[in-house]
Amino acid sequence: MRAVVLGVLTTVVVALGLLAVLLTRWLGDEQAVAAEREAVIRAAGAHAVNLLSVSHDSVEEDIRRVLSSSTGPARDAYEAGVAKLRQTTVADKVVQIGVLRSVGLVFLSGGEARALVVADGVIQWEGRKAAPRERFHRWTMDLTKSGGSWLVSRWEEVP
Repeated sequence: MRAVVLGVLTTVVVALGLLAVLLTRWLGDEQAVAAEREAVIRAAGAHAVNLLSVSHDSVEEDIRRVLSSSTGPARDAYEAGVAKLRQTTVADKVVQIGVLRSVGLVFLSGGEARALVVADGVIQWEGRKAAPRERFHRWTMDLTKSGGSWLVSRWEEVP
């Protein structure tokens, strides 16, 4: 009788240990997925703010920020317009501040993701009496994981 009780107790302890290991793995996987979701949302939001934040005083740094948060077609498209952006920003003494309103994750699969981003920009012209202008932006952003970081690979304005 004592051997049977001991056998049952041993089986229960082993089963509980196995269950604990499985639960720990499952929770670890869920935490990893949640961390990836958060990283995508952060990257898309930061890129939107980078796109909308440019000043004649810091235009080179502002451009580098956008380039560092993008890759592929998004980076190529931005680079194609850099000369005009630089010229206009400096000549018109532009100060534009981006404000992130919301980011939502559409999908995340492996090293690819899509997010919807809502951000606004307030544009002012230093030395002008013109009232600041607000611009409202809604984007779909595709992101790619590259070197451990999420970068925007494509973005499209949503009407």
